[in-house]
Amino acid sequence: MTALTANLIEIFSAIQGEGINVGTRQIFVRFGGCDLRCAYCDSQHTWQKQPTCSIEQTPGERDFSTHDNPIELSQLLTWVDRQNIPHLHDSISITGGEPLLHAPFLVEFLPQVKALTKLPIYLETGGHRPSQLRQILPWLDLVGMDIKLPSVSGENHWGKHQEFLQICQADRVDVFVKIIISQTTSPAELQQAARLVADVDERTVIFLQPMTALAQPHTNPDLTAPTPAQVLAWQALMKEYVSQVRVIPQTHKMLGQL
Repeated sequence: MTALTANLIEIFSAIQGEGINVGTRQIFVRFGGCDLRCAYCDSQHTWQKQPTCSIEQTPGERDFSTHDNPIELSQLLTWVDRQNIPHLHDSISITGGEPLLHAPFLVEFLPQVKALTKLPIYLETGGHRPSQLRQILPWLDLVGMDIKLPSVSGENHWGKHQEFLQICQADRVDVFVKIIISQTTSPAELQQAARLVADVDERTVIFLQPMTALAQPHTNPDLTAPTPAQVLAWQALMKEYVSQVRVIPQTHKMLGQL
């Protein structure tokens, strides 16, 4: 029987810089491959599956070793367990790329890594693959999903985003929404996003993440950070529909955790 494998980018320990978990210590398991091409993306190396991956030997020390892809499930479990120093980490971040491209692998990996580490599982996703989400929901403790605004990302997935949120609500899985904003952001799209979230559950927390110079380089150099006035106006606009709209940039990059 063929061993189950996945394409990885890296495994490391760091402080989470975005969303509800901001400031907490996590084990990051970053999968390779993404089916989106967001204009603001600063991680183009995750778009394609890579021939090798980088595995941190000591949590937080950035003492990476290089290994050939793909990686067998048993080996990944060993590497994550090595990171799991008692009392250090708050959760495991399953990220990418788009980790839901690896749903068949995650179906096997997540229950085993959860039993091994006793840590909550946090999924970071583009929020556009609801069918794959359904497959792994039983092992998720928190989902952070993007809403891709066409005016900023160049992507358009409104229907999938709504279905994604509806699945999380139906299964009572905690979820929050992240939206990248720039000077080109369309207020009408922000209003549409707020309505979409409110129609599912107006208590869902939305994070507006302004682009910053620290977030570059990205694929579209014409995208620039929004002005303070824009951010304040857009937050007020969205709060007409949902109660929690928080503005937080990528704090991990401010800390030098690139």
